[in-house]
Amino acid sequence: MIEATIDNVVKKIREASELYYKLVLVVGPAGSRKTEILRKVAAVTSAPFININLELSSRMLDMTERQRILQLSSLLDQIIAEYSTDLILLDNTEILFDVRLKHDPLRLLQKLSRNRTVVASWNGAIVDNYITYAIPGHPEYRKYPITDFLVINLTQSKNYEQEEQNGHT
Repeated sequence: MIEATIDNVVKKIREASELYYKLVLVVGPAGSRKTEILRKVAAVTSAPFININLELSSRMLDMTERQRILQLSSLLDQIIAEYSTDLILLDNTEILFDVRLKHDPLRLLQKLSRNRTVVASWNGAIVDNYITYAIPGHPEYRKYPITDFLVINLTQSKNYEQEEQNGHT
């Protein structure tokens, strides 16, 4: 099952190269193996795999909250610019949803995907042609119509934990 998902991500990467925003989101809840999938796609494509939480938080350590808000977008640009490839894989993107940073996480990812293909993990779900992050009422809750980007929906797949128990990994 995971091999089929990896093949699907690679297929979506090719499709994304023709779009205005070359963005592919791998959507699933915690434990749906998004990181494993992105790491394997990185191995297949030789694309860099970047832990956004780690990279951004280490660069923001000595900044005030106001500086973090003002510099978030340019810090993301700097991180991506360190790699001169047409494909970037981003994992652990939760920091982008921090309400204190006062940014729209999807717009940040779309901006990054204008000049290169970006595949990013998205800890959420797809419901009625909308992509969600967190649950309604949570401060970080987001809901977007699925337009201008491609998705790999891990919530449609069989339960991965059940597959592992049955030996079908």
